[in-house]
Amino acid sequence: MVTINDLKKILILRDFTNPMLEELQPLVQSRECNEREIIFNENDPAELFYMLKRGKILLEVEISPRVMMSLGSIKYGNSFGWSALSAADRTHKSNALCTEPSEIFFVPGAEFMQILDRHPEGYKVMKNIFTIFKRRLERRTVQLINVIRNYPEMKELVEE
Repeated sequence: MVTINDLKKILILRDFTNPMLEELQPLVQSRECNEREIIFNENDPAELFYMLKRGKILLEVEISPRVMMSLGSIKYGNSFGWSALSAADRTHKSNALCTEPSEIFFVPGAEFMQILDRHPEGYKVMKNIFTIFKRRLERRTVQLINVIRNYPEMKELVEE
């Protein structure tokens, strides 16, 4: 069973009050994963929100049958599977793969959001989620600009 102390070590839950953690705890399940084990694939239905207790997860997208692009890695204490928290499009946008033996926590995304809705402190959690997404968007924007600047055919277009 996942303990309250386990949940307090997850960064996204740092603003959860004790009553919120007590409400969340019975919904959270734990799973041991092996190296190279797939948690989910791109375009799978996103019903579960994941939190990494230990290990490392790689997020990647298949560009072509021969090319996989890494979007980033998730380290212990961080979360992934954000699409499960969306009200509109609940499909995964990448693959999630364990790069080493890992332990993950997971909770139904809809129930996680209901807890936030029931508690005024949920606003602080959503502010943290916004900060995470903003940082990701900025990082991806820089990556895209660097690709455009450095890819030979694109570079010619930019320099014209």
